[in-house]
Amino acid sequence: MNSARCLGHATLLSGLLGSCHPAEALQVRQQVSGGQLYTVATVDLKRDHLELHWINPTTGAPYRTFAQLRARLAKQGQRLLFATNSGIYAPGPKPLGLHVQKGQTLVPLNNARSGGNFALLPNGVFWVRGNQAGVTETQAYRRSGHQPTYATQSGPLLVEKGHLHPEFNRAGTSFKVRSGVGVCRDGQVRFVVSAGPVNFYSFAVFFRDVLNCPDALYLDGSISAYATPDHDTQLAEFAGIWTVSR
Repeated sequence: MNSARCLGHATLLSGLLGSCHPAEALQVRQQVSGGQLYTVATVDLKRDHLELHWINPTTGAPYRTFAQLRARLAKQGQRLLFATNSGIYAPGPKPLGLHVQKGQTLVPLNNARSGGNFALLPNGVFWVRGNQAGVTETQAYRRSGHQPTYATQSGPLLVEKGHLHPEFNRAGTSFKVRSGVGVCRDGQVRFVVSAGPVNFYSFAVFFRDVLNCPDALYLDGSISAYATPDHDTQLAEFAGIWTVSR
């Protein structure tokens, strides 16, 4: 089964999720595939204002929550349309891998080869510069000389040039809520958060075969969440946070 619905004020989930904005290309919808429910945010970089946040420039402290970031954006005259957590992080909270914000590298590339999902090689970087975006394997990114406006490093890579991560198995027994981001053949960026536990294989297949994203990166696991103007699923603090605002 594969179905999708745009989340409007008077439709799905009794109007809790209102995320169809005619003035923007942004679409947030719920989609069912393989018996699993996913929330999919489709971002058009030619029309949508996508940013990555971590440190509040006023306080010097991490934002930690969607609500804190929503309030900050409101003070700047912006309305948060969508938010989701970025890559895996360490205590602080501090991004565990590369974090580039407004062209400044706040955390360098992480070249770890052991310890947790981040070291389930290959891992990679999701980067944005102007209306271009990519998901690039970490060492290829290092060699590329990319100078993005925003970037986050996480792992593992879910899909690379149309190929699933070599360690993924259809019968994999690690089931968790998962989030990820893909750059798709239509040029759109798609953030995905699963509603329930899913293994890496099924999550990667959803990006490649359903969303048509030849490159996709895992962001985080059980704590993953998202927010729209009318809905906020966050239960734990975050380090990096991606937002679409206007």
